[in-house]
Amino acid sequence: MNGPARITALAVALAGMVLSISGCNRLAARDQLNKGVAAYKSAHFEEAIGHFQKATQLDPSLPMAKSYLATALSQNVVPGLDTPDNLKTAQDAIDIFQEVLTKDPTDVNSLKQIAGIYFSIKKLDEAKAWQKKVLAADPKDPEAAYTVGVIDWTLAHQNKLKALVEAGVNDDGEGNVKAPKKAMEPLKEQNGALVEEGLQYLNQAVANRANYDDAMQYLNLIYRCKADVDYGNAAAVNADVAAAKDWTSKAMGTRKENEAKKNKGPGGITMGDNGELK
Repeated sequence: MNGPARITALAVALAGMVLSISGCNRLAARDQLNKGVAAYKSAHFEEAIGHFQKATQLDPSLPMAKSYLATALSQNVVPGLDTPDNLKTAQDAIDIFQEVLTKDPTDVNSLKQIAGIYFSIKKLDEAKAWQKKVLAADPKDPEAAYTVGVIDWTLAHQNKLKALVEAGVNDDGEGNVKAPKKAMEPLKEQNGALVEEGLQYLNQAVANRANYDDAMQYLNLIYRCKADVDYGNAAAVNADVAAAKDWTSKAMGTRKENEAKKNKGPGGITMGDNGELK
């Protein structure tokens, strides 16, 4: 066999070996993926992370492997804990979800997961920004709209408590009309945009899910913050407090209806607390 022929034959053989190894790697990666899913379902998150990491190493193009890995990592993020290890785990998960998004910028699951991780580690501005990306991909998502509203209320409420504590006044929940002007006037400026946005998104959440009792309860809360923003306008404050009470009533009624539906079995049969038919 002459030189060129030997080279060609070797190249073909090597190509076959590469394809064989590649095929074996893909099979092994899928096996690791399946083992990771089983571990994850059993809440063995560390074990699942190990399997998903091996799957991505064996076959970086394996669908869902990175997403599963990031999801498993996110389960190890402790809400509210700002230790270096916890924040690193959170960032590792975010980074992998962002890798997924480089291939599919509209992957709603990754967008939601990143938003949720930021919320759990109290990076509220980042969480809100990512929830808005969720809504850009899916404008009808009620949870994303609800979370934006919750964040706006949380920030506004924090601002209010700080202002009132500094003034030596307790929050009365109804506009704080007796609080000093020097405390309330700056608060109006500080919270105005937050309250306006919070109302917008919480109403959007209810519009997209008519029985969303949690969103209704936060509409009650955000209207009480609006009463602070309307400080100095008695008619507006009274209207805000009335709206807050109305949403409280709606939330309670809707929650009872939702619970009643949960207690109904197949065919509308009502189940008792002990699981017996009524």
